[in-house]
Formats: sequence, C-alpha cells, structure tokens
Amino acid sequence: MNDTQLSAGRKVGRRVGRLLGRMLSGIQPDERSPQLLPRPEEDAAIMDCALYVRGTRQPGRPAFADAYAAARRRRNGFVWLGLYEPTWTQFTAIAETVGADEATVDQTLDVERRPAVERRGDVTVLTLRTARYVEHAQLTETSEVVDTGAVTLLIGAHFVVSVRHGGAGALADVREGLQRRPSLLGQGPWAVGFAVIERMVEVYHDVATRVERDVEKLEETAFLRQGGCDVQQIYQLKRELVEFKRAVLPLQAPLRLMTEITSELPPGLRQHFADALGRLNQVVERVATYNELLDSILQARLAQVGLDQNNDMRKIAAWAAMAAVPTAIAGVYGMNFDHMPGTSSPWGFAVAVLVMTAGMLVLYRLFRKSRWL
Repeated sequence: MNDTQLSAGRKVGRRVGRLLGRMLSGIQPDERSPQLLPRPEEDAAIMDCALYVRGTRQPGRPAFADAYAAARRRRNGFVWLGLYEPTWTQFTAIAETVGADEATVDQTLDVERRPAVERRGDVTVLTLRTARYVEHAQLTETSEVVDTGAVTLLIGAHFVVSVRHGGAGALADVREGLQRRPSLLGQGPWAVGFAVIERMVEVYHDVATRVERDVEKLEETAFLRQGGCDVQQIYQLKRELVEFKRAVLPLQAPLRLMTEITSELPPGLRQHFADALGRLNQVVERVATYNELLDSILQARLAQVGLDQNNDMRKIAAWAAMAAVPTAIAGVYGMNFDHMPGTSSPWGFAVAVLVMTAGMLVLYRLFRKSRWL
C-alpha cells in the first residue's frame, strides 16, 4: 500500500469516527440508566480550563463547551483551555467546537512542526518550540544538554486552546502570572499568546546562559595536555546547540509577522510583541556566537590532536633511528665472515659495544636539540 492510499484511508477513518461520534452524541440516555461519565484518561490531558471576563478569572473550572458558550455571550470574555498531549479523538472534538478544520488538527498534533503562525478561517494557529536545559554533572559524548518540545496555540475571538507536547514548556506559571496582570489579560486571547511567547523567550535566555557555561568549560579544558576534553564532547554539545537553534531561530519570522498584523492584535499588545522580538533576536545572536565558538574550539582541538600525533610519530622515529645503530652493527658482525675487524682481539666486543653506545648518544643529542625528544 502506497502513501496516497494510506492517507486516503486515514481520512476515511477520521470521517467515519466523526460520524459515529455525532450519532452517539444524539442518543439520549434513559432516565433509569446512570449518567455516562468521562473516562479518566480523557480528563488527564486537560491541565486547566478557565473563563475570563474583563481580565478576571471566573470561579470554578467549567467544561470547555460551557465556558466557550458563556464567553461568546460576553463582549470581553474568552476561555483558555490547556491540554497536554491530547489524543486525536479528544482534540478533534474540541477543534469542532471552535470551528477548526481537520488540517488544523493534524498541524496541532504534529510534534516536530517548526515555529510558525498561520491564519485558518477564524482561527490563528501559533506554533512554538519549547526548550529546557538538562542538568548534568559532566559533559560526555552522550549527554543530553537541551530538551525540546512543542506548544501550539489556537487563538480565536473568544478562546485560546494551548496544546503542549514534551516535558518542557509547562504553562501553569504562565497562567498564574498572567492572572496577576488583569490589565494585560483584559486585552483578550492574544494576551495569552504574548504571555506564552514571553515565557518561551525567557526560557531561551536561561538555556542560552547555561549552555554558555558548558562552552566555557570546554574552552578551558580544550588545550590541556592531560585530562582535556575529547572531540566527541565538543561534537555532542554542538549537536545539542543545533537542536536549540532549531527551536529559537525559526521563531523570528512568525514574531516579525505578528508585529505587522495590525487588524488582529490589540493596540496595547503591539509594542509587547515588538519587545519580545527584540529579546528573541538577542538569543539568536548568542546562539550564533556559541556555535561559531564551538566550531573554533573543534578546529583547534583537531589541530592539537594532529600536532600531538605528529609529535608522537617523531618520537617513535627518533627512537627507531637510535635503535637502528646497534642493529646495523650487530647485523654486520652476525654475518659470520672469516675475516671481521676486531674478532681476533680480546677487546673487540667492548669496542663494538662502545661504538654502538656512542652512536646512540650522538643521535640522542641531535634529536633532543631538534626537539624530537
């Protein structure tokens, strides 16, 4: 079965699933039967759901459909639903509630998607990459330095749906901090988008600072004769830095585009987004600097390794040359000719050993003078 047939099969399966869901939702339970409760695994993906009116959170934690209906009846109301790694079925139901299409569902659940902002009908899809510095006692050739994930925001006139994948980028602190700023929260759903971007940029700065320490440690140990860093360690940190760069660098274009969108952003948030873009540019510059520095350290370390190998080869060649002197003399006398100089003298052996030693000492002095030894 080729890719086209697989894609068509998935689309048919999704349509059948939605049709069955509508048919089952239309069946009313009998009054004598117990109420159908949601399964625990469905609620596990919901981190929080809150209704906000004029920048103030309303009491309770309502169901999303009820909160969204209430928000639409309020001029300055919106609902924020936070999800963590929801299933396709669960998120499809939420997407249908806010009027998002199937392509938006697939895009939101794509864990490897690059940072982007797109307008799909009445829904704006904002995708961000999360990052987290992984503590490690010592950098090795297999150390994980930066852990990345994804956060996708679906922003509409009266709702925000945040979907997070991966261990990094928890939004509970973002929600709490935003609720302490009612003037900012009163700007509407885009205030949530700004708060999430602001937190991501702050985390980027923190990760960049911690990665800088690793780079400095490598730089300090790169030229040590003993106990220095290995090339594998430099390469591993460079790989982790590239992963971090993929999370940070592509966000510049969406943020720049959002600062140019004047019809959707509230006037009070435009400068905030511009400030966030400026701070993001600083992180991008720092990452580029670290990448260039790692390239220089790697090249210098490779050059040093090559130089050390040359020195070792010169030492081996010097000792081999000194060993060749007694080998050559002993080889000549080992031919067992009848007439060899010194063989009939009682001092012949001593003279031969003295000549071997003198030749080796002369070569040793020459090699030491030329710093081969």
